[in-house]
Amino acid sequence: MNNTQWFDPVLLSLGPLEIRWYGLMYVLGFLVGGQILKYLATEKFWPIPKEEIDKYVTWLIVGMFIGARLAYVFIYNWDYYGDHLGDMFAVWKGGLSFHGAVAGMCLATWMFARKHKLHFFQIADCMAVAGAPGLFFGRMGNFINGELYGRVTDSWAGMVFPGGGPFPRHPSQLYEGISEGLILFAILFLIHRRQKFYGVVSSVFLLGYGFFRFTVEFFREPDSQLGYYMEYFTMGQILCFIMILASFGILKYAKMKNIPNPLQIKK
Repeated sequence: MNNTQWFDPVLLSLGPLEIRWYGLMYVLGFLVGGQILKYLATEKFWPIPKEEIDKYVTWLIVGMFIGARLAYVFIYNWDYYGDHLGDMFAVWKGGLSFHGAVAGMCLATWMFARKHKLHFFQIADCMAVAGAPGLFFGRMGNFINGELYGRVTDSWAGMVFPGGGPFPRHPSQLYEGISEGLILFAILFLIHRRQKFYGVVSSVFLLGYGFFRFTVEFFREPDSQLGYYMEYFTMGQILCFIMILASFGILKYAKMKNIPNPLQIKK
């Protein structure tokens, strides 16, 4: 696929108003996630009334964008934003970090759980199951935009991306969407019924995402403003390694808290 054949990132134009595929992917991710939460509520894995789900999703949206933007500004591109403070909030120019999004959604989840006098894990496990498909939609948005492409390759999977030069590159967005989104969702959905206590799903989400993203980063072009660390690893891989380590600590803590899974109690 060459540059002239690439997708138009604008789905629909209505005068000055543009509806972009990338924005649509985010909307789809939250809509699908909301439906999954309602399913989890039906089977009582979601521990509070179903009517609270829309409020929770709103909290997640706010937390996600704040966390994603702050992490991108301060971790991924402070050399630029330190000299252009006025652009820090110019989200429409691009620049969001998944790891920051997770941190922001975790904070929103902690606040929401505290409001309802629940443990963090009781809501976070639901968020992990419902949020995984959103990773797929997000990566499809990256693919349509022709951004976050992979490294140069001569394999059959190579594609020429706009802005990526004349050489074929790995479609790393597709690799991530399938592994972090679809495969990870299938794993989390299967284990949420089988875990004996809350917290296992959250731990497996961090472990699974960290492993898949760490692996795909070997095919993905590193951020131009950061490059490689220790001549081999990207910032994404460093953050994923931290996620993997954290997953084991969370699992140990969850086992200690031993908050029973209601789906196991019913058995």
